[in-house]
Amino acid sequence: MLTSLLVIVLALLASRLLVRLLGRRVAQRFRRPSLTRTALRGIRVGVYVLALLTIMGIYGLGIGDIGLSVAVFSAVVGVVVAPIVGSFISGVFLLADQPYEIGDMIELADRGQRGFVEDITLRHTKVFTLDNTFLVIPNGSMRDRDVVNYSAEDPRTRLSLDVLVTYESDIAEARKLVERAARDVDNVIEGGPNIRVGAARYPAAPTAYINEFGDHGVLLTLRYWVTEPYKLLASRSKVQTNVWDALDDADVEIAYPHSHLFFDETSGEMQVSLSESDAGPGPSPGAQFPDERDAE
Repeated sequence: MLTSLLVIVLALLASRLLVRLLGRRVAQRFRRPSLTRTALRGIRVGVYVLALLTIMGIYGLGIGDIGLSVAVFSAVVGVVVAPIVGSFISGVFLLADQPYEIGDMIELADRGQRGFVEDITLRHTKVFTLDNTFLVIPNGSMRDRDVVNYSAEDPRTRLSLDVLVTYESDIAEARKLVERAARDVDNVIEGGPNIRVGAARYPAAPTAYINEFGDHGVLLTLRYWVTEPYKLLASRSKVQTNVWDALDDADVEIAYPHSHLFFDETSGEMQVSLSESDAGPGPSPGAQFPDERDAE
């Protein structure tokens, strides 16, 4: 028993020592935090397996002595080991495909939750959400989800804002004011070289386009880039506040759904009569309202 405890203690010390000695070299070799952590975990597991085999040898046991029968082993693999093996395989594919990395900001499309990838193992992925909660998701489930990565390769994110102004407004002035309102926000890129997305290039500076001539006004679409994806809602709110203030001080009116009614000789007439019981304290049945003549 003392010998077994000594082997366990030596295995713990050896695993820590190897991680300290090889940690920097492994990190330089893989250059990815997820692969580095996985490799270091593999070193620890290898030391523990060697310690287990040593303890088995102390008690005179071999690998064949603890083997199960074929039927029992098949049942264990089918019921218990298969999901675990599937999760490990999914973890290997995640590490190979690199859909996200430790530190990336991702969004689970089916749940609408955003967060930062805290850790990636062969079995699960840990996500630290923006609501200060932890999500531990099996890798098999992560591979079946639509994951939006906001910080992979290029953390810059483009947002858009629709502004509907009236036809009587100065459209050219409205476009300038909207673009200037976005540039005044700290997190918004003011200008510079065009930003490449795939084979296309888009203006880096905020740009307001005439999107549509609608029923109630001219629809302007503002597109702008933010430097970091971590505070998208705050950046959008600041831009909208600046746009509201800028248009309110200028000769530009934000449109809203409304209707105008016109009456002429072709509109027809409507006969209205009041009974004595319904008249009440109001005007008599033959009384004429002040604007009744205008309505006719």
